[in-house]
Amino acid sequence: MSTIFRPIARTGQPRGPGALPLAGSEAVWFDEVEVLEAGRTPALVPARELDAAALDRLSAPRPALCGMTFETARIMGIINVTPDSFSDGGITGSAEAAAEAARQMSLLADLLDIGGESTRPGAEDVPEAEEIARVAPAIAAIRGAGIATPVSVDTRKAAVAEAALGAGADMVNDVSALTFDPALGPLTARHGAPLCLMHAKGLPKTMQDAPAYGDVLHEVMAALRERIAAAEAMGVARERLIVDPGIGFGKTADHNLQLIRNLSAFHDLGLPVLLGVSRKRFIGAIGKEAEPRRRAPGSIAVALAALAQGVHILRVHDVGETRQAMNLAQALYET
Repeated sequence: MSTIFRPIARTGQPRGPGALPLAGSEAVWFDEVEVLEAGRTPALVPARELDAAALDRLSAPRPALCGMTFETARIMGIINVTPDSFSDGGITGSAEAAAEAARQMSLLADLLDIGGESTRPGAEDVPEAEEIARVAPAIAAIRGAGIATPVSVDTRKAAVAEAALGAGADMVNDVSALTFDPALGPLTARHGAPLCLMHAKGLPKTMQDAPAYGDVLHEVMAALRERIAAAEAMGVARERLIVDPGIGFGKTADHNLQLIRNLSAFHDLGLPVLLGVSRKRFIGAIGKEAEPRRRAPGSIAVALAALAQGVHILRVHDVGETRQAMNLAQALYET
């Protein structure tokens, strides 16, 4: 397995002469790096001892996408146009309801993620035509309502992405990282659309049956490196890519916690990092809340931990509550 450089993320003052911005952040910085190699004891080294390429991966600003820069974290609001999503199925089941949800979210969200297929544990595949019938009218209605906030389509399928981009979507968010439908890569490349590659182990129907890893951080990082290379081979420009460690997708609660504790390691990929933990099962288990819609406090706790590690995009259901918490955290970081 490849060596991983995990920057030790810090916020606030004082910053010493060796401090560097973490992945272009205005508020999060680092001056030390943990060197992680499989089978070896981790070593802590001054950041300035790394070579120029490694320092650039860890500290350089990420390219702007969908008109968004990433010196501060961005919020992606979730709009599921599905009857069976784990926490909000059926709420925005019509194009009109999706447009109204988008209007409200766009007041505080930087990006909207529209999904027409539930990928919760145990979910069945949705036929392409049905998924298109859900997402394309919803996106068209959002654009028809004059909502200018960038829109991402949450899909694994090229035909769905093509219909969504044609209806006015700006970006593709693929939970399979181009493993479900390889045609999605060339399609995204032709459109020049940003593409989020998420790590998942297995298909939604079976991914939580018995997920196992020898070293979850190294294995997820290695898989994402491979998928980044695959996307580039399909013609997707590297500066159009985003990565997501895929919390809850073929991972136990312990795997999720290990990845969240080490989120800053994903900056070693040199790309914007997206995190989606909102209302997920492990938050309910640890926070002792069975009802997904009442998991905002736990979701925000994890979001703030991610913010302090320089994550660029937070994918959330509770946009207003998350924005308020972020505003306070960022104000504290700047002192």
